[in-house]
Amino acid sequence: MASSRMEERTIFRNLSPLDHRYYLANRDLFESLANHLSEEAVIRSCIKVEASLLKTHIAVHSGEEPELFKNIDKICESISPDEVYQEEEKTQHNIRALVNVMKRKLPEEIRPYVHLGATSVDILDTANAIRIRGALKEVIIPLLTEIEGELIRIAEQEAETPQVGRTHGQHAVPITFGFAIAEYVSRLGKSILEINRLSNTLRGKLAGAVGSYNATSLIVKDPFGLEEQFLDRLDLKPSEHSTQMVEPEYQLRILLETNIAFGIVANLADDLRHLQRSEINEIRELFTSKQVGSSTMPQKRNPWNSEHVKSLWKAFFPRVQTFFMDQISEHQRDLSNSASSRFVSDYLAGFAAALSRMKKVLSTLFVDRKRLLQNLSIAGDSVLAEAAYILLSVSGDPDAHEHIRKITLSCDEKGITLLEGMKADPSVWTAVKKQLIEATGLDPEIFFSTPALYRGQAVRKVKEICARYAQEMKSLS
Repeated sequence: MASSRMEERTIFRNLSPLDHRYYLANRDLFESLANHLSEEAVIRSCIKVEASLLKTHIAVHSGEEPELFKNIDKICESISPDEVYQEEEKTQHNIRALVNVMKRKLPEEIRPYVHLGATSVDILDTANAIRIRGALKEVIIPLLTEIEGELIRIAEQEAETPQVGRTHGQHAVPITFGFAIAEYVSRLGKSILEINRLSNTLRGKLAGAVGSYNATSLIVKDPFGLEEQFLDRLDLKPSEHSTQMVEPEYQLRILLETNIAFGIVANLADDLRHLQRSEINEIRELFTSKQVGSSTMPQKRNPWNSEHVKSLWKAFFPRVQTFFMDQISEHQRDLSNSASSRFVSDYLAGFAAALSRMKKVLSTLFVDRKRLLQNLSIAGDSVLAEAAYILLSVSGDPDAHEHIRKITLSCDEKGITLLEGMKADPSVWTAVKKQLIEATGLDPEIFFSTPALYRGQAVRKVKEICARYAQEMKSLS
């Protein structure tokens, strides 16, 4: 039997790394996804949709029959994917195979109502909406909110931890490490909220072969009402306009937003990877006592988890091109998206695997505050050149930027600090010192000797962003 052959098959004979390497690394996660994205889930969701249609027809013609409906559910739950696949070998049609299996098992008097008025894609597209919504709401969005929670925790914990800012790979003005992480709290938080919103917009249909309700108009006087009743049992709404298919933009938009979130997480992974460079070394991924970083260099402690997240993103984000191509269909329907759309499940599984790895990185991340301060100190007070220019400009100097720029060049040539360079020009130092005291009340000598004091509203921004998204994530849960 086909089932026994599948049970005996080792997963290492599977072709996709999702089905062996990443499954083994994310067993619980992938088992949860399998409830929505596996081939078994495809068949079971189609059975659920067919059962909903059957109950709707019975309710319209005979009224609600709870005991009969329970029996229908019990019978439908007994149908195995193997049975459907074996029938499909005869019919060469997946939905007709499912319908045949259902009819053989259901009471004879209700068999005429099975699949009545529906075309295959009524069932497939409606089932697809259920599956994607389930995968997002029950697995992926909860995982995203856990990552957001870890980001909020780190940002709040390190809200006042000094860090040198970096632009173009060069030292810029000081920030805090919490501020750097709050960027991702904000970016990912917005994307999570949008994914959740869009997951509620997925649609189904019972509009027939070309979408104009030809068949159901022969069955009931109100085919729109029949469609609404059918979909209401599945907690869905009808597509505003259907051909043989649900309008593709409902799914496309949510996949695009998912890809945006994937890109944000990949960007975070890249930032975390660079901060682990030997010459920076401000953070560190967990590295266990038995873990090996290199097969030849025993001292290596590679940031491989962050690299892994970025690598998965590289593999899956190009699929957006296919998502867009699946938007196109000839007239009321063709089969040009039949194969390509099946790989949406792979995409969501790859995204989930990346999220799982990012959660691992964040939950065990070591922040080296001493090293962060050292790196800021290495930059010296040259990172305060902006502050000096601003203070000098506000004091009334129209060429403040040029004056400070020349002082920084002189400091580089003489090997002196910016503070010493400004003091060498009494007019500049007097103006800067006076304006700083008026603006902040800080001692100029201390300020220009302590770059960490120049952080603007970084701490306030961290607290505001974290408070907002902590509340937003709480409302989602």
